[in-house]
Amino acid sequence: MITGTDFVAVATRDIDAATRFYGDVLGLERGKRWGNMPAVEFETGNLTIAVMQSDAFGMEFRANNHPLELRVDDFEAAHAELESRGVTFKGDTIDSGVCFQAFFQDPDGNVLGIHHRYAEGAPPAAS
Repeated sequence: MITGTDFVAVATRDIDAATRFYGDVLGLERGKRWGNMPAVEFETGNLTIAVMQSDAFGMEFRANNHPLELRVDDFEAAHAELESRGVTFKGDTIDSGVCFQAFFQDPDGNVLGIHHRYAEGAPPAAS
């Protein structure tokens, strides 16, 4: 019945500020805007992030408090580059034994993270 995931939605109160953050600070490729509606898609390479201004869609704004993890090839370089662009990381880098992770927030308080898998160890298979 379900054949995949087309995109994930991230809530914002200010589509212009969110567009600058996801496009300019994170450097994600801008996709389509949803007509005249305040929503913009950003491409990550394997999943589209649709940033939507909640009130324009009749929804209450709520920031996501669990991270949307963004894959990077060079963790230290990405961490340093994002810091140079004004990103403040929350807490220390996590080393799980197979990957590095570091968390930060967008202007609306949605939690994001950068992630790099450095060792073998695939996620467990779905049962």
